[in-house]
Amino acid sequence: MLASPAKLNLFLHVLGRRQDGLHELQTLFQLLDYGDSLRLTLRRSAGISLRCYGVHIPTTDNLVYRAAALLASSCQVKAGVDIELYKRLPVASGLGGGSSNAASTLHGLNCLWQCGLTMAELAALGVTLGADVPVFVHGRSAWGEGIGERLQPVVLPRRWYVVLLPSVQIATGQLYARLRLTNYSLPITIEDYRQGKASNVFADVVVKQYPEVHRLIEWLAAYAPPHLSGTGGAVFAAFEDYQTARSVFAKKPQQVEGFLCRGIASSPWLEKSSAAH
Repeated sequence: MLASPAKLNLFLHVLGRRQDGLHELQTLFQLLDYGDSLRLTLRRSAGISLRCYGVHIPTTDNLVYRAAALLASSCQVKAGVDIELYKRLPVASGLGGGSSNAASTLHGLNCLWQCGLTMAELAALGVTLGADVPVFVHGRSAWGEGIGERLQPVVLPRRWYVVLLPSVQIATGQLYARLRLTNYSLPITIEDYRQGKASNVFADVVVKQYPEVHRLIEWLAAYAPPHLSGTGGAVFAAFEDYQTARSVFAKKPQQVEGFLCRGIASSPWLEKSSAAH
């Protein structure tokens, strides 16, 4: 079984719009010890089949299938694979579920199909699927720039996170379409972030457009500074110890979904790989 961890954007700044229509950004990716998982079974004959459990996704128009098809095409693979995807992360929540699934698929099939691609080569394939895929391919919490693909691994303080999941799906493209020049940020450094000079540029528009997100942010604010992750609806707060985080999570509104997790420096599969070598 392959782990497919979630991430939080501890902040998200947009610096401007590039000539290719994409946006230049700065962010800090925190990987989590919570997420989805996949099982890959080799098929001797060509073909890719995908079964998803927990969340309904289209059979072929999804990042897992596209990642498998991309690797098969790039490496001229003649074998196939049966993929079982076990979803806990909701779609369009800002937790990177689809991107993480794609990265785990690339890594798993690179081994299963014996493609022999390097981490850098897998990341180069991954960025064509989505800007968040490379951070999951590299498997480390990191400072991200460019469209999120230029990564610098960072060591973050050990934190526990209460993550709350409003029942909304937020389209990333619509949020970027609403950005104005006044929303753009000047570049900052990691030290600026540590001094509190960072935020999520999409927080205000999401709060105004989605009352449920606003209510959860207000609720969390009673216990710790609340944040929005990425361009999704997931709301989170950080705590220095497990007991405090568990106590806050136990008080969450009963009808609200969510989870309690710990920030991790690297993906479980990366740690296993390092131990094997």
